[in-house]
Amino acid sequence: MRETAVGLLKELTEAHSVPGHEDEVREIFARRLGKVGKLSTDGMGSVFCDAGGKGPRVMVAGHMDEVGFLVQNITAAGFVQFVAVGGWWEHNLLSQRVEIKTRSGRKVLGVVASMPPHFLAEAQRRQVMGIDQMFIDVGAGSREEAMKDFGISLGDPVAPVSAFTPMAREDYFMAKAFDNRVGMAAAIQCGLVCGKQKRPNQLILAGTVQEEVGLRGAKTAANAAKPDVVIVLEGPPADDTPGFNRADSQGRLGGGVQIRMFDPSAIGNPKLARFACEVAGEEGIPHQVTVRRSGGTDAGSFHLALEGVPCVVLGVPARYIHSHNAVIDVNDHLHMLALANALVRRLDAKTVAGFTRFL
Repeated sequence: MRETAVGLLKELTEAHSVPGHEDEVREIFARRLGKVGKLSTDGMGSVFCDAGGKGPRVMVAGHMDEVGFLVQNITAAGFVQFVAVGGWWEHNLLSQRVEIKTRSGRKVLGVVASMPPHFLAEAQRRQVMGIDQMFIDVGAGSREEAMKDFGISLGDPVAPVSAFTPMAREDYFMAKAFDNRVGMAAAIQCGLVCGKQKRPNQLILAGTVQEEVGLRGAKTAANAAKPDVVIVLEGPPADDTPGFNRADSQGRLGGGVQIRMFDPSAIGNPKLARFACEVAGEEGIPHQVTVRRSGGTDAGSFHLALEGVPCVVLGVPARYIHSHNAVIDVNDHLHMLALANALVRRLDAKTVAGFTRFL
């Protein structure tokens, strides 16, 4: 299981899939789950695998997109200006490698740059450089060369470049896009395991689009799949590094799967969240409960869909998300997968109905 997880995480994190351009992750999802069930998509590009079964419609979902950029302009001298799609902290950008994916599928390597500090006044050096002051150097000598010879067009997607890399500490890995390729990997693995098992429900695996720009894909995905309950799989930020009180950490690497009770986008269905905690305890799955002051997940859209859909968010804490180099403990990923599988095996009609019984 560990080797399978690591291999799938490598394939997914190294894929180029920014909001609105999730093609490479969607292809991996379809290839891995094509024999598990019926594949389909909605009009936004979210993808589904219906693994069959009878009973309540249980969706296990991750979002396919990663934070990235789009080409906004190409200067006369051939430098690429860009806009962010998703939340970036500008501190993380300068001198980082990126790839521009052209309409032909060619990937053009570049580096994020700005006016060198040597030419800036001292006061300017101390300020955070805005994205509008940055550009991508792809080595082109003119706009014509960038467009005609390199194939770059306005609107082309741009993704970070960062190899999936094992660290010195066993089970620690560094890569881009753990938010949310950990969720996508677990959704795929859940389908490979639970899709073949007898279950008291109809299992639907899903990869949503455009989560990083406002939880957009989950809106149409809910309308298309009409789930009765959703297990949202995520890669949330860890809080166990310098600057945090480690004793109060709710997202520690090696602490197990996160079970999220609240964030500003969604109050977790209380009965479902408690059920997840109980199942984790009964199954001996390490877990950590979290209440977030900021952030959001696809649950923010799923729980408002149709007549209201109970959701629970499970997460793998990742240090330094929304950057070129995030860090996870793969054991947390395996614990998230174990809990997702355990929930799927137990979500029968009576249990699911109980989540929304208020009278």
